[in-house]
Amino acid sequence: MSRKKISTTIYVTPEQSERLRLLNERTKVPVAVYIREGIDLVLRQYGHLLPGQLALAGADESPAPPPAAPKPAERAAAPERAAHAPPGRAAGAEKG
Repeated sequence: MSRKKISTTIYVTPEQSERLRLLNERTKVPVAVYIREGIDLVLRQYGHLLPGQLALAGADESPAPPPAAPKPAERAAAPERAAHAPPGRAAGAEKG
């Protein structure tokens, strides 16, 4: 299900741009999808710094911060990418 998205401008290094372009060529997953996934990883990693609901029990104990998310380069080949692949095409499929 696609949600409405807002446009924004980001600046990446030439190396980041080139690696994202290569990743897009190999997986056919849009660069924007990878950028949104990266944002989600950062928000999860620093979620303990964001406002949220207070706990009902044990309010005197502060929750431990979540474990650090793995860096994208450390992630294994992700099978969940197939969910982002265009219909009729598996993620990572080579052109024939």
